[in-house]
Amino acid sequence: MAPVVEPSGQLCGARVTGVDLSRPLAPEVVAQLRSAWLEHLVLAFPDQSIDDDDLERFTLYFGPFGEDPYIKPIPGREHVIAIRRRADETAPIFAESWHSDWSFQANPPAGTCLFGITIPTRGGDTLFADQHAALAARPAELRARLEGRLAVHSAAVSYAPSGLYGTNDQQAGRSMDIISSDAAQATQRHPIVRRHPETGRLGLFGCAGYVTAIDGLDDDESRELLSAWFRWQTREEFVYRHAWEPNMLIMWDNRSLLHRATGGYEGQERLLHRTTIGSVPAAS
Repeated sequence: MAPVVEPSGQLCGARVTGVDLSRPLAPEVVAQLRSAWLEHLVLAFPDQSIDDDDLERFTLYFGPFGEDPYIKPIPGREHVIAIRRRADETAPIFAESWHSDWSFQANPPAGTCLFGITIPTRGGDTLFADQHAALAARPAELRARLEGRLAVHSAAVSYAPSGLYGTNDQQAGRSMDIISSDAAQATQRHPIVRRHPETGRLGLFGCAGYVTAIDGLDDDESRELLSAWFRWQTREEFVYRHAWEPNMLIMWDNRSLLHRATGGYEGQERLLHRTTIGSVPAAS
């Protein structure tokens, strides 16, 4: 049976039925899913009864495993991390700022897979901002100022010992197993306007969470341009809101999207298992 892909009706996103992810998928089904992923950017697979072996197998259909440098994997696994929040936890919501996963790496990941194990009865939506749409709609003057520029990406604000998830955060009792490190101070430069390696579509790449400066500009000009960029790229008209269901797997394209977590489920536990799809070569 071929996958059934139902668009979300929002700017991006689609729901996929007719596939059982607890079983190996035929090559032609994987090809159909990749095509749908590249078109819709976020795919949601409801009602999946899968374990971590199945999650890892599914991930490898779309690329190698990516590296998750600042979160420990769950015991017995190298490539599965837990996105966890206790019912009584008071630390800030993890990943509540807009970002593209690990954009500070030399070869940022192609995508992310996230499987909902314990899902609250309210709140906890994930928001996605389509960066192809954001670029296409951007005012010409602002686009001209960004094209050809490189952004400086760094994990320092989040994962350095003094960062958001650093020493103070860990002492506050966060349930996730986060590793802060001085290695987070390293920087990496990426084009702000970047071509998607598989589809060739142009889009914006970078966000307030990891971009610290624009290469070649003085501090004042860099801050002003960053502010204009960040305000534009997450406008409501570019955003898809994903509502979770138990036993739902979603995958998204980090090359095309920003995303962020939301709260609103105070007093309830939340647990998801995540894998990262590593970078894939550009299409020839």
